[in-house]
Amino acid sequence: MSDEFDYEGDFIFDDGEFDEQLAEFDEFEESAEDLAMRTAIMQKGDMIALLCIKTAAAGAAICRVDPREDHPAVQIYDDAGAAVEWFSKSLRTSRVNGWTVVYDGLPLRG
Repeated sequence: MSDEFDYEGDFIFDDGEFDEQLAEFDEFEESAEDLAMRTAIMQKGDMIALLCIKTAAAGAAICRVDPREDHPAVQIYDDAGAAVEWFSKSLRTSRVNGWTVVYDGLPLRG
């Protein structure tokens, strides 16, 4: 099976560890001027995947929801620039692998 998302590093798939990582994802100070969030929704056939990034002065977190995996994956970065590079590379690789980006922007609420 090919890896549709080209990524580096380890993702957390254990339920307990995921909850801990997700809590860190939410800890970035929302009032910070340099806080940025971005969500990409991708489609391939009847599958839908999400790739989200949240950056702040303290670092960044990327969350990936892949329909072929049992649990979402979160990776925490100390360097927000490295996370943005990984996020961009992952989107490019996903397109090459046949995914269509149907939404790329601020997280949707509601």
